[in-house]
Amino acid sequence: MRVVTIFLAILTLPLFLSLPFSSIAQIPFDNGISSKALDSVLQNYAFKALVKPKTGVPYDAKLPNSIIGVKVSTLRLRSGSLRTRGVQYKEFQIPPGVVEQPYVERLVLVYHNLGNLSEHFYPLPGYTYLAPVLGLLSYSGVDLFANELPELDVRASDKPILVKFLKVKSAPYGSVPKCVYFDLHGSVQFDILLPDNVCSTMEQGHFSIVVESNAPTPAPAAVAAAVGKGGRRKSNVWIIVGSVVGGCILLIMLSLLVVRLVRIKKGMKIQELEWTADSHETLQMKSIGGTKAPLAIGTRTRPTIENDYIP
Repeated sequence: MRVVTIFLAILTLPLFLSLPFSSIAQIPFDNGISSKALDSVLQNYAFKALVKPKTGVPYDAKLPNSIIGVKVSTLRLRSGSLRTRGVQYKEFQIPPGVVEQPYVERLVLVYHNLGNLSEHFYPLPGYTYLAPVLGLLSYSGVDLFANELPELDVRASDKPILVKFLKVKSAPYGSVPKCVYFDLHGSVQFDILLPDNVCSTMEQGHFSIVVESNAPTPAPAAVAAAVGKGGRRKSNVWIIVGSVVGGCILLIMLSLLVVRLVRIKKGMKIQELEWTADSHETLQMKSIGGTKAPLAIGTRTRPTIENDYIP
């Protein structure tokens, strides 16, 4: 029996040796683990990619097939260089002035892109993800073979860390995208989304862009009704303008009519006065040209010339 066992072991040894070492050394992964436990698992895979690493050079980690779609990368830096120069790492722009606690001479930045598993590890009821969850965590770079290391406390002291998302879905009509931040203690915070799909933060963690999933989206009929209302508003404006102009014209015409009536009435008054004067006159009036003047009739006694005055 022992001979048979040894014989089978000899036959299977070449097959065992032909398997890649990475598949043998992979850490078992469970989709039901928490986000905090996921950070530890991804840290282990990230450190395995640091084989004779060069400072400032990023290395992509190889992950098991059970977490397809997730991307992990790692970058080893000097603490002094990070503090004085900052670094551009993937979607993260780290400015100068970043400090870590406790202090280490070298630190390792681990980058996460959770892809299609973002909602699985970071569920957010009432919200819809427009971008994948991106994470940036820092660890001590003294021992590159260590597993399940605690994160360093990295914070920006002057300018914030910027996260520029490259692939963002369009937000539904009427909704407002916002940044969401998950810290290392499980807290969730929301912030405004900066132009060009940029979020800002003063510390490390996980970030994404979300929108409220229960935000009302107007139906096409509602949009058409809104357009109709806009057209009616424009029509009402023209009606008001036309009414004002028409009212002004009518007012001018009424003013001219009143002036005309006053003049006619005044003329009639003058004619009435003239008629009254003519009806009570004792002298005969005669028209001379365009005016009337009294005309005297013949005298009752004719003058006689006395003879004494005749030469």
